Amino acid sequence: MADPAPEQRPTPEQREYAELLLERAKSDLGALRVLMADEGMLDDVVGFHAQQAVEKALKVALVLADIEFPRSHDLRELADIYVDNGLVVPESIEEARWLTPWAAQLRYEMLEPLDRDAAVSVAADAIEWASALLADRSSPKLRPESTEGSA
Repeated sequence: MADPAPEQRPTPEQREYAELLLERAKSDLGALRVLMADEGMLDDVVGFHAQQAVEKALKVALVLADIEFPRSHDLRELADIYVDNGLVVPESIEEARWLTPWAAQLRYEMLEPLDRDAAVSVAADAIEWASALLADRSSPKLRPESTEGSA
């Protein structure tokens, strides 16, 4: 079995940008927690900050992996880019695609009620994951070789 490609390290510029994104993701999580304490706060405001925290965490991972990504708030698209490049995304974050409608461009539509506990949980998971990637000081991990086609 061949060894995977040699481990690459993010450039100082990539690390700096990833750190900035992570700081902003943590700020969104902080805002989310404050807003959750206010029962009168509307779901669209709470959902927006949850979506933003996850989006920024995914972008931390993409930056560290040296993968270009579009200016997009679509968590589906960002997670797909990550997975399509053979990288491992924690399941809870990959499944966070349901937060996409809470992004800025969609905040004015009527949506189903937000599962606030799930939103804060996935946002916290995403930030923990992005923080671990930054602490590792290496590029995100590749998925093990696919077993597709084997029966």
